Amino acid sequence: MTTTLSMLVTDLYPQLQAWRRDFHRHAESGWFEFRTATLVAEELDRLGYRLQLGREVIKAEARMGLPPAEALQAQERRALEQGALEKWLPHFSGGFAGIVATLDTGRPGPTIAYRVDMDALDLNELQDPEHLPFREGFASCNSGMMHACGHDGHTTIGLGLAHVFKRLESQLGGTVKLIFQPAEEGTRGAKSMVEAGVVDDVDFFTAVHIGTGVPAGELVCGSDSFMATSKLDVTFRGVAAHAGAKPEDGRNALLAAAQATLGLYAIPRHSEGSSRINVGVLQAGTGRNVIADRALMKVETRGATNEINAFVYQQALNAIEGAAKMHGVACDIALMGAAQSSKPTQPWVDYIRRQAQQIAELSSVVDRREQAAGSEDATYMMERVKSRGGQASYVIFGTELSAGHHNEKFDFNEQVMPVAVKTLASLALNLPTFGSKA
Repeated sequence: MTTTLSMLVTDLYPQLQAWRRDFHRHAESGWFEFRTATLVAEELDRLGYRLQLGREVIKAEARMGLPPAEALQAQERRALEQGALEKWLPHFSGGFAGIVATLDTGRPGPTIAYRVDMDALDLNELQDPEHLPFREGFASCNSGMMHACGHDGHTTIGLGLAHVFKRLESQLGGTVKLIFQPAEEGTRGAKSMVEAGVVDDVDFFTAVHIGTGVPAGELVCGSDSFMATSKLDVTFRGVAAHAGAKPEDGRNALLAAAQATLGLYAIPRHSEGSSRINVGVLQAGTGRNVIADRALMKVETRGATNEINAFVYQQALNAIEGAAKMHGVACDIALMGAAQSSKPTQPWVDYIRRQAQQIAELSSVVDRREQAAGSEDATYMMERVKSRGGQASYVIFGTELSAGHHNEKFDFNEQVMPVAVKTLASLALNLPTFGSKA
């Protein structure tokens, strides 16, 4: 089976590269993945997968950080101009670009699911010959949108798995689910798919990433460094007044926001683990002689556990609301994104390690690696699977990077994609050897 799988993936590589470069050139930020989703749906449908799309797999009211309706409409028009397939677009219209593809073999066995994300970052890509995507003609053509985190590779890996599973369907048992998620950046999309029930029947779940500082040739089988997080937009609403003639008539939103910022950074650390707070954006005022009547803050909290993040989050709300009250202004707080902390299930990590050790291209296979603490909303899926008796993990395939993630010069070695497809496919193909779920 290993030889057959290797040959299949080797033959597939030119197509993997073509898909990845097309997705990279037509990068689409979170909730705007209209073109990407239509092309993915078309390919999966052509292969014969059962598809659930859009509102079937995304709970509308659970979406976070959704752009305004006019922005969604403008991006749909842009996607059509760039080759989005009109027959599929109505499923995704309005910010519902999620796909679940299911292959039911008709034979006994568990349900195994893989999650890949599709969105780009709000970033302008470097337009310079030193940058390979520009030099080779596949740098992003969309202003303010760039695949600077490898999600174009993740989407491609998902399509590669779809091809392999159809070709080797006779060797599979149970059910395979491929989950293509929108809006991972800002941790906005997974919760809405979880609340739509997309992983409620899953026995074994694996989320996928490439890069993140892991060296080429290494696989991390159970990354567990993700912090729980909450992303907030805070709007302070005061009263404008002449700063010289009648300052007492004003209610200063800028001052409230500044007071809140100081209060946020004064939140005590937690004795049971790491915590974080950051004010990333603070915008206020219209003129030097006007008491500011409006201020916007973009804030995030993080914690090593869900409980620690909940503590920081509640303290942040107290600081924000207290500052508003102190200065006599109103405040609106909107949750724009969130993720949980989640520990992989060790028996599943052990199984992934055993399968990965058979992959010749992997020179190092480890359970985990000490990494800088970020956040990932696939943790919502992991926690739901675990809560229903299943097993879950988050794997990272190391690769050479031209620059760090979220950098205008970001690019990765495309050879990591076939390695990932081969490794991940082996999990399903060899699953009968694993036994029942823990």
